[in-house]
Amino acid sequence: MQNNPHTTLITTQAPVSASTHGGRAKCLQRLVRLDLPVPRTVALSFDAVRRIAEGHVPDVTAILDQFDETTLLCVRPSSEDPDWGGPGAILNIGMNDARYSELSKTIGSEAAAALYLRFVQSYAVHVARLDADVFDDIDADGREGLRMSLRAYEDETDETFPLDRGEQLIAVLRSMARAWGGTSARLLRQAKGAPADAGLGLVIQEMIPGVGNGECGSGVLQLVDPTTGMLQVNGRYLSQSQGRDALGADVAAFYLAKDPRGKSLEEVAPEAFAELKAYAALMRAKLREEMQVEFVIQNGEVHILDGVRVQRSARAAMRIAVRLAEDGIISPQEAVMRIDPHSLNEMLHRQVHPEARRDVLTTGIAASPGAATGKLVFTAAEAQASAARGEPCVLVRRETSPEDVRGMHAAVAVLTEKGGMTSHAAVIGRGLGLPCIVGASEMRFQTRKNLLTAPDGRVFTTGDTLTIDGTSGQVLAGQPAMLEAALDDCFQTLMGWADKERDIDIRANADTPADAQTARNFMAQGIGLCRTEHMFFDPGRLIVMREMIFAQTSSGRAAVLERLLPMQREDFVQLFRIMEGQPVCIRLFDPPLHEFLPTTRSGQRELAEALDLPVSDVERRVAEMSEYNPMLGLRGVRLGVTVPEIYDMQARAIFEATLEASKDGAPVVPEVMIPLVSAKREVELVKSRIDSVAAAVESEQGKEFEYRLGVMVETPRACLRANEIAPQVAFLSFGTNDLTQMTYGLSRDDAGRFMSAYVRQGVFVEDPFHVLDSDGVGELLKLGAERGRQAQPNVTLSVCGEHGGNPESIAVCRELGFDYVSCSPFRVPVARLASAQLAISSRLGG
Repeated sequence: MQNNPHTTLITTQAPVSASTHGGRAKCLQRLVRLDLPVPRTVALSFDAVRRIAEGHVPDVTAILDQFDETTLLCVRPSSEDPDWGGPGAILNIGMNDARYSELSKTIGSEAAAALYLRFVQSYAVHVARLDADVFDDIDADGREGLRMSLRAYEDETDETFPLDRGEQLIAVLRSMARAWGGTSARLLRQAKGAPADAGLGLVIQEMIPGVGNGECGSGVLQLVDPTTGMLQVNGRYLSQSQGRDALGADVAAFYLAKDPRGKSLEEVAPEAFAELKAYAALMRAKLREEMQVEFVIQNGEVHILDGVRVQRSARAAMRIAVRLAEDGIISPQEAVMRIDPHSLNEMLHRQVHPEARRDVLTTGIAASPGAATGKLVFTAAEAQASAARGEPCVLVRRETSPEDVRGMHAAVAVLTEKGGMTSHAAVIGRGLGLPCIVGASEMRFQTRKNLLTAPDGRVFTTGDTLTIDGTSGQVLAGQPAMLEAALDDCFQTLMGWADKERDIDIRANADTPADAQTARNFMAQGIGLCRTEHMFFDPGRLIVMREMIFAQTSSGRAAVLERLLPMQREDFVQLFRIMEGQPVCIRLFDPPLHEFLPTTRSGQRELAEALDLPVSDVERRVAEMSEYNPMLGLRGVRLGVTVPEIYDMQARAIFEATLEASKDGAPVVPEVMIPLVSAKREVELVKSRIDSVAAAVESEQGKEFEYRLGVMVETPRACLRANEIAPQVAFLSFGTNDLTQMTYGLSRDDAGRFMSAYVRQGVFVEDPFHVLDSDGVGELLKLGAERGRQAQPNVTLSVCGEHGGNPESIAVCRELGFDYVSCSPFRVPVARLASAQLAISSRLGG
């Protein structure tokens, strides 16, 4: 058999690999090499199992020759990746009347009958394919249960139960091989990421009964908590049991270590417990991983049946990797590579506890990770009132607008009917670290009536409690148990290792001092995008903006904006001081002005009263400002050219704040960004005015300062004409949210309605607002970068759209030689880790 690579006894030198025999077979070989007490095992390769499924009978005699003729056997699946699963194990192969009689003498008739009974029923259901309910009327166990089960088998099959061990083994192997090829099994493993043609190996192992005289039983042991990753002997043990019986929900299993709540393995079999801990520690050191040990004890003697990688939460995975590196078992670089950057979201935010019961009402688009519980409110004003009372609330809107930002600040979570990954609610939610679900279209939103109806008919109103799980997209009724964020020393250590490896800078998109502080806490290397318009929706500033909109002349607008100047200046002073000399890129005013005007009749009446104007004047002005397609209308640089007073005021606020903040430390060098540029002439016009403002501030204060002017590249034309634009500026920052919209001709706010269908049917590989479209939008980035650098070699290149926090998108930016990416503050650690992994893989040639 040793010369047969497809059916081989597992020894230290046997030709076994995970790619040919599966992960379980390879792990068992590693355990054999560690001289652990592993029962004798034969491995069947993927090819051997495939041939069995096609009807070719293996050389069972050669297999059985590897075991004592009286030994019972078990067969277990061995897929390449243990997560892909496989058919259930079949235990006690070889049980027949003769073995029952012999075992009755050594372990007792009841124990022998239990082994026989288990095999008969398992064989009947999984091999003979009988319905399990054939045995429902059998309420006896032991010898009587065995007799009745054998009778039931014969009645259903019109055959006697097979007694020959070889015949039993052939039937089990054929059944498991064919089960792997079944439609449901194939779809299940493909859902777990397995390729369609994934192979299955099988291992045939000497059966250690786990029942009988002395201390006998089975269980699993690991040295860490799977949820937290903290050091803790974890697992279960059940006396007089086999396989993974101890993990059953309704069994009276023992604890492993001594525990005041009940019996423990440490008490009933202290030597076996000590051995198991030592074996687990050895496996950790030699296999370079925290392993779960599956074991069986027979009359006090320990046998190791298997070792599998401990299933773990994201926070446990991080702690395990860091501790392995600190103990010198793996390198810090490998620890960095072992953590999925996306999984950091589970550590940066509160999460629903993995073992909590979930009452799921519906599932929407998981737009901003984390989980929070609160009472429902349906307006931003209600959210602010609820926060003032100290009551956590969930803000429910059909879709959010800039007017809702203060309400979002006050809420603990947001739920909207409409929207996609880059809708207003999603972008602001991620920026605030606020759990957010958008596109929950299966629920009925009646916001005017303060009603929310779930698909199952349950109705919720103001004050009812819901939980928003922005990580999974699930809307939950009630208040499940939570896990708190885990930004501990392990997190900081891992991030420190990552920062030593990466070769692209990471900045944050931050609009407020609170955002900036979060960015600092997450070690962002500056602010890559400050959206100044969000500063204008404070009620005290909103009315001034509205006055400016109603001003009839340039001088009138400038006079009104003078009142906003000190407020803007203070905003920027705070940002500069929080960032402590790191770069701060401030985008000049971007949205169309109509967003600052009330849309309801009652709001328009209130505005008329505040401005002392006739309602008809307000209504007429609102009508004049409305646009058919605001996203493509009078906004961004177009406002800067046609209503230049806004940019004049903002530039003055930035430069005066620069001098003020520079008094206390190193000189501040602000970056001023012009949004939505399409033409060289636009840049020239705005640049001329900003330079004039800078000169005026220097003259007035008698101090000089530096600043960098750049553009936000959001239109396809700006990418194509980057060679004309780049010589005018110091940096090109690609705003991939709008660039994706304009490239696809697709509204990011409405795409959520059909995007899942498009991805499912293969129109798009992934939502292009979530993962950068490397073929289309990526091609524009490539052209823009090449043409920009060709005309201006020292121009700084960056991405400041939401893609900046996506690992797959960062890979595209890095390949194109971008200097930095900028993302929401809470995505900064994700970007730091992802960029480090890309750098490590590049050095390793991966």
